Amino acid sequence: MQKNQNTDEQFMRLAIAKTKLGIQKGQTPFGAAIVKKGKLVVCVHNMVWATTDITSHAEIHAIRKACKKLKTIDLSGCTLYSTCEPCPMCFSACHWARIDKIICGATIKDAKACGFHELALSNDQMKKWGKSSIQIQKNLLAKECRALFLLWAKEAKSKKY
Repeated sequence: MQKNQNTDEQFMRLAIAKTKLGIQKGQTPFGAAIVKKGKLVVCVHNMVWATTDITSHAEIHAIRKACKKLKTIDLSGCTLYSTCEPCPMCFSACHWARIDKIICGATIKDAKACGFHELALSNDQMKKWGKSSIQIQKNLLAKECRALFLLWAKEAKSKKY
């Protein structure tokens, strides 16, 4: 069990590091990694501002890249590591891509508290109402993931974007 926890932390730390790179590039504080059979497929940060595409959340960006890399739209057997609980759009995309498990750090409530325009629907609610089979694990490295919001706020203030 400890080995899985360490592996989960390793992949979440990759997502956190990628998020920090995104923040340095003027993006918002969200990152995601997709893993299949214990191997990293992709690790990305949010690209909304860089692409002027409101749907280019980290999770969506990761799903797009993973599908392209794996040459399939079926991501069965994959786990998504997200620095923040996926929004309803991203949770739906995970469901449609057949991702097996979502592991997240910060919550939608954390993002909303930081000023993000979130719909207050948790992944647990989405799973229940949509009868999704996705496994959900929350609060992995939550403190470090919430710290990304503070880092982003500090960067945004200093760069005034």
